Amino acid sequence: MNKHGGPEDCCLIVIPCLNERNYIGALLNDLSTELQAPGWRIVVADGGSKDGSQDIIKAACAIDPRIIFLDNPKRLQSAAINLAVARYGRDFDYFVRMDAHGQYPRNYCQQLIADAEMTAAASVVVALETTGFNTFQKAAAIAQNSKIGNGGSAHRNQSTGRYVDHGHHALMRVSAFLAVGGYDETFSHNEDAELDFRLTKAGYRIWISGKTSMIYHPRASVGALFCQYLNYGRGRARNIRKHKTMPALRQMLPLTVAPAVAGTALALFYWAAIVPAFAWAFTCIGYGFYLRVRQQMPHGPLAGLLAMVMHVAWSTGFWLEMLSLGPRRSVS
Repeated sequence: MNKHGGPEDCCLIVIPCLNERNYIGALLNDLSTELQAPGWRIVVADGGSKDGSQDIIKAACAIDPRIIFLDNPKRLQSAAINLAVARYGRDFDYFVRMDAHGQYPRNYCQQLIADAEMTAAASVVVALETTGFNTFQKAAAIAQNSKIGNGGSAHRNQSTGRYVDHGHHALMRVSAFLAVGGYDETFSHNEDAELDFRLTKAGYRIWISGKTSMIYHPRASVGALFCQYLNYGRGRARNIRKHKTMPALRQMLPLTVAPAVAGTALALFYWAAIVPAFAWAFTCIGYGFYLRVRQQMPHGPLAGLLAMVMHVAWSTGFWLEMLSLGPRRSVS
């Protein structure tokens, strides 16, 4: 039974927000319309938006008392979730983390609760399908949805439902979240994987839903995409340094990209130094044309190039963090 005293299908929804005026209003409207029971609470933790997002959120709060505006002075998503759960989570068995710029199917939250009840998992994660609006975003989406872009990650592919070590965070039991200490707020990226490591180490189980998923919109420029994956790489390296683990097998190959690209400088003295970088570039570009010809994806060739951007950025971020002298805080 929900601690709030309402129906069992109620929980706390937490939405970290920072400059999301193009998305936050539509998301809150959808949630307000769909979640009819009064027991729901929707907390939007805003990190100091300057684009008018706060006005949109506060207007929604005035219409629906279930929506709560929460100031997040630390700005990071990890801090937003921790603050919202600490302040409001103890009244609920579960909380659901939602992205302001994501799209969710009807009954998304209810299905997550059903999965949690069925499996008794501490966390229910979901597959992440990336879609775009313009040519660049559509190509980036193809790259991120493909194995050359995600390495076969469980939460980047549709699932039939199974236990996993990591996935895109959706629902979590408040008791488990608090028991392991919540998110590590020194992480601006990869904080979900870091928390999943502690959850599984503490004996909790993570279930990836086979019955619901979410849609994510990729970055809209090369610079933004590069910075995103640079931070992803740094976050993964910080995870490895903190917990003294090894990279997953699917991450091993991308790790070689930055050294291979840097090694091309040696081609002036030894021509074979260019071979690793050439083989990688040929594979990515070739895969892009394969998508264009065999899969009938017109943006396939550009997707191959953007996969290269993602690889270089992720690998560079990883090695920058691993070679730093001490613990580093990721830059948002």
